[in-house]
Amino acid sequence: MTHGPATAPVLSSPLPPAQTPPAKPSAHATGITRADFELKPFMTPSNWIASWQILNTLVPLGLLWWVAVWSLQQAPLLLLPVIALMVLLLARCFSLMHDCGHNALFRSRRVNRAVGFLLGIVCGIPQLPWSRGHAFHHRHNGNWERYQGPSALITTEAYGALSPSQQRWYGRIRQPLMLFPGGFFYLVIKPRVALLLGLLDVARQGSTRHWHSPEECRDLALNNLAVVGLWVGMGWWIGAGPFWLIYSPVMACAAAIFICIFFVQHNFPGSYAHASEGWSEMAGCLEGTSDLDLPALFNWFSADIGCHAIHHLSSAIPNYRLRACQQRNQHLLNGVRRLRLGDIPICFDYILWDPAAKRLATVPAPAR
Repeated sequence: MTHGPATAPVLSSPLPPAQTPPAKPSAHATGITRADFELKPFMTPSNWIASWQILNTLVPLGLLWWVAVWSLQQAPLLLLPVIALMVLLLARCFSLMHDCGHNALFRSRRVNRAVGFLLGIVCGIPQLPWSRGHAFHHRHNGNWERYQGPSALITTEAYGALSPSQQRWYGRIRQPLMLFPGGFFYLVIKPRVALLLGLLDVARQGSTRHWHSPEECRDLALNNLAVVGLWVGMGWWIGAGPFWLIYSPVMACAAAIFICIFFVQHNFPGSYAHASEGWSEMAGCLEGTSDLDLPALFNWFSADIGCHAIHHLSSAIPNYRLRACQQRNQHLLNGVRRLRLGDIPICFDYILWDPAAKRLATVPAPAR
């Protein structure tokens, strides 16, 4: 889409002044550096803890598949809570896969790679290309000129250049309800399409943007082979209809959860949003991430990814050491925005980047 020049619109805040989050100390102003944090003692993975996390996630998920099939035939009213538990466990699978991508779950890089690949099959997504793309996010967080977030945000100027219908469409596809069809596409459809389009590109022009190395191509191909094979096998076992009746909502809702968490941990009122020139890595970690306060049960299902500033300061810290590390360094985290569940809807209003103001912004109110 080509955007012509336009004047950036005047933006409105969704929060009345009384609810505007208070200003917090800036990483620039305080002079905090990574060396000030006590991180190294928390970076050592435990193979025992990691193995237990894999077992207490995959075994219940497998058993719930059996219960879901049984309840579909014998006790349909039980199906909804069973699917809800499956959704939460699949979201946990994704968080553990994320740790494997950072080589943080197990001590061995090879074991992280193998377990990450297995979890990628369960989650329906090729782990190696995903983890490398995620590493790019870590290297450039807060630099919105290099990384536009999971929703591919545009600038206020580009938004002003859109037609009214394009502006409405831009806003609609970034609303929270779109997380569900978007999540289904992200896990179930996109990896299959990426392989097909990549193979067509290679056949026509010898290269593709869908992978960046032969290793990523192999991972994408093997993931697709395993996932589609799993679909066929499950369809043969319980029937294609019952399988997709269970599988579709589980994948869509689980993806919606972790995309939502990722979104609000970087799109929120006051989030650090700089251009490449003058960008600060520390400001990206401390002001461009939020810590998400969740109930203890949800912390378990999300593998403590709510301790997000510490995770950005060192992605080598395993999920099972994040909270202890956060508590040890709490006195240095005053500049980190803390969000609660009730704050999540507000974050979805921040879908534009204002380069001049160096902040994320809401869409302008319609002219009257």
